[in-house]
Amino acid sequence: MKKFSAILVFALMFSSFSFAQKRTVVAKTNPKKEIEEVFNRLVEGIEQSDAEKVMSVYEKSDRILFFNNNGTVTIGWDNMMQNRKSLYAKTKNVTLEITGLRIEMLGKDAAYLTCKWKQSQEFDGKLESASGRMTLIFRRIGNEWKAVHLHTSPDNPDLTRPVFPSERQETIKKS
Repeated sequence: MKKFSAILVFALMFSSFSFAQKRTVVAKTNPKKEIEEVFNRLVEGIEQSDAEKVMSVYEKSDRILFFNNNGTVTIGWDNMMQNRKSLYAKTKNVTLEITGLRIEMLGKDAAYLTCKWKQSQEFDGKLESASGRMTLIFRRIGNEWKAVHLHTSPDNPDLTRPVFPSERQETIKKS
């Protein structure tokens, strides 16, 4: 009877330990928190006018699609990187306020993030401000969450901002 009791106690301890480990693993992976951390890196990059940091959030693909805040479309990571570098060279003192942040999972490896934004900055020596809404589509690629699509809609678009050649596409190319 003592032997049976010892085995039962050992079995219960092992199963409790195993259960605790599984709970810990589940608690460590919170995809919404991970996506929010990636989004926060994007916001920091915008505030720092750091094209490398901003673009590190996106999947490096020639198929990535950006619906820009001036109503145009940019296709491809390289095109957007060049556009950001050009704009950020003229941009400083950026502040970006995010409200209404919402992340919805579309399965274990896909999600979308929506929010409202309000941004002020100096662009080409002039103070400007804008506000609007943003949707980002995220996909888990390997062990990382990457944005694979951006759609930005300003409340009042600035028609005086330049439109880059890569943003002048009338139609979206199909691959």
